[in-house]
Amino acid sequence: MGRCPKAMAEPTLKILGLAGEYRASSKSGMLVNEALNMAAARGAEVVFWDLAAQPLPLVGEDGCWSHPNVKAFQSLLETCDAFFLSSPEYHGTMSGVMKNTMDWMYDKHVGGKVFGLMSTLGGVTNANTLNHMRIALRWLHGWPVPEQLAVGHVKEAFNDEGHLNDPALRDRLETLVESVLNTAQKLRA
Repeated sequence: MGRCPKAMAEPTLKILGLAGEYRASSKSGMLVNEALNMAAARGAEVVFWDLAAQPLPLVGEDGCWSHPNVKAFQSLLETCDAFFLSSPEYHGTMSGVMKNTMDWMYDKHVGGKVFGLMSTLGGVTNANTLNHMRIALRWLHGWPVPEQLAVGHVKEAFNDEGHLNDPALRDRLETLVESVLNTAQKLRA
């Protein structure tokens, strides 16, 4: 009997986390990092773009097109297989910080790649921000997975270690992370 050849190991997925706020310790930053930690536990290489350390200029500002942070950001986008995005909801839509971050993405950087979408809200949960992010990503030829997570009453949602308090929300986040990883693996194949 012949021996079966060893199966080739799948290359590690690289996942980038982006928060629509300037602090990694913000609620959106905490949510993105929670998702990244879950992805890392499943073997993914994860990166968080810290806007406090590497701010992106406003699109259209003098010198913005050649800004070194923009070049580094766009280069990183090209190397990633998938993305987790979380934005706070302000006045019924994503934050200006998230919109500006997305404005630096082009389909040559993220087209055909997978996105997991999350939002944080001070009040009750809704899907406005998530829907607006989906619209922008459609124009970039991105593939948001169907699963998504909106965390309402966000001031009470996290414990002191930055983890979600509600087991049902943690389960939904696990499902979102699994969907992103599985879909990214399928699209890469």
